[in-house]
Amino acid sequence: MSAPLDVSGEEMRAEPEAVAKAGGAPIQGRSLGQIAWMRLKRDKVAITGGLVVVLLILVAIFAPLLVGWFGHPPNEFHQEMIDTLTMQPKGGSGIGKDFLFGVEPVNGRDLFSRVVYGARISLLVAFFATLLSVVIGTVMGIVAGYFGGWVDTLISRAMDIFLAFPLLVFALSLVGVLGQFETQLAVKGDTLRILLLIFVIGFFNWPYIGRIIRGQTLSLREREFVDAARSLGARGPYILFREVLPNLIAPILIYATLLIPTNVLFEAALSFLGVGIQPPTATWGGMLSAAVKYYTVPHFMFFPGMAIFITVLAFNLFGDGLRDALDPKSSR
Repeated sequence: MSAPLDVSGEEMRAEPEAVAKAGGAPIQGRSLGQIAWMRLKRDKVAITGGLVVVLLILVAIFAPLLVGWFGHPPNEFHQEMIDTLTMQPKGGSGIGKDFLFGVEPVNGRDLFSRVVYGARISLLVAFFATLLSVVIGTVMGIVAGYFGGWVDTLISRAMDIFLAFPLLVFALSLVGVLGQFETQLAVKGDTLRILLLIFVIGFFNWPYIGRIIRGQTLSLREREFVDAARSLGARGPYILFREVLPNLIAPILIYATLLIPTNVLFEAALSFLGVGIQPPTATWGGMLSAAVKYYTVPHFMFFPGMAIFITVLAFNLFGDGLRDALDPKSSR
């Protein structure tokens, strides 16, 4: 028969001292956030996309400063850069140290300045439209998934109606009709158009994230921690926003990062079709629409097109990496 194990206090105190003398350190636990960050750091493509996203946001915020250093006011004409016979930029594009991206045909406006200022409109509309979609979709999805019954049926049928709605046609008609009343409304300038774009893009896109959140909530409401909260007397609102919602942060963040580039493209499409932000305010879609007539001046279309391409690609790469990092089943 073996001797009893001696676990006296002196031996227990000696263990950390022995580890310290050996040059080791006590093992520390890692939170889910730390684990996700370690996974994300190993994904160089996602980190690159995230850095590009941060750079684009900084460009939009400090657009006046950048234009003051490297360009000219976005609506300032430079007729001296235009050939009076062909009405195209001298030298084919006008690219030089004073005009980094060249100038527009006919009026000679600085393309660099207009692309930089266009980032403000595109990212502003995309961010706030995504925020609106996420808020509405999260609330509707979590309520439908948790309560079920007639509440789930009602919200799910509303999702089906919104998903079947021809969003582009509705956006064209709504923005076009309400835009005719700009002079009668108190909101002046581009503010009304920006608000309309945010409302149309954000309000009619919430069912996509709503369905995802509803499915996740249906699974979470059967977990043990929800039953434990009910047994302690917690009511529905407390369980929804203190127990269930924190477990939905990962899918919400992932879908938001993937929805932003979609909204950037949608805003550019509306501006391209002429129902978005009106000239002379610079937008990437509006610049592409104006460049269609000047197919012999490729730089006019290239720079705003590349701005949209880089923005969408960066958000998609970062969103994919974030999805892998927050996935508990991921082996990366």
